[in-house]
Amino acid sequence: MDKKSLKHFEKLLKTRRLELQAAYLEKLSRSGDAGADGALDSADEASANYNKEFWYSMSDTDRQIMRLIDEALRRIADNTFGACAHCGKPIQKKRLEAVPWARHCVDCEDLQERGRLEE
Repeated sequence: MDKKSLKHFEKLLKTRRLELQAAYLEKLSRSGDAGADGALDSADEASANYNKEFWYSMSDTDRQIMRLIDEALRRIADNTFGACAHCGKPIQKKRLEAVPWARHCVDCEDLQERGRLEE
């Protein structure tokens, strides 16, 4: 992959990483929704508990994406970005535009999703 494309994808990845960090900080600030006196009625407490569980599950996904972004940034540094981690073929640029942290080409990703790809 040429240097201009690598810089483009590096910028996309770093921007997405910053967005995830900002969203995480916002989630932390919203995790406590007690009223002015610190007390919640049962409906508010149930809603607050649901929201906390939702945010925690979202942060699991966010952490996974963050890890994949960090791996993609390492591949850029290693000059292996854009090549499928399994077969070595180039990953389509359209796929990388949509999911810049993608590790596999479309064919190998399909195999992995079906549980047929061992790494």
